[in-house]
Amino acid sequence: MAVSTDAELREVLDVETIAVVGCSSTPGKAAHDVPKYLVEHGYEVIPVNPYADAVFGVEAVDSLSDVDADVDLVDVFRPSDEVPQIVDEVLEREDVESVWLQLGIRHEDAGARVEESGRQFVQDECIKVEHARLAD
Repeated sequence: MAVSTDAELREVLDVETIAVVGCSSTPGKAAHDVPKYLVEHGYEVIPVNPYADAVFGVEAVDSLSDVDADVDLVDVFRPSDEVPQIVDEVLEREDVESVWLQLGIRHEDAGARVEESGRQFVQDECIKVEHARLAD
């Protein structure tokens, strides 16, 4: 279902494990700061990045298909044109409850597919900003 209210955002954020697709190991990059924030706020973060060996001491995997653990939320830091492929991987999994596309990332068709599968979808929002805003 499309997430549109603060209550729905809180529900999406009420999870334990977040796979961050595009998670960077480069300090100062947004895709680096957000996972650090999430870890500091109690989330288990699984970095998904074929170009990183590890992020915050956690071994990175090449794709969502390589994640053996259960994932509650997939947070995407990749260009919009890569979203359909990521959603394909999400839809192959039964554990993912929600997909979150970071600020500046949008894909209406992929979002519709996520929603049609009964999962929640957020796009063009920063998870760090929304979490901090809603924590007040």
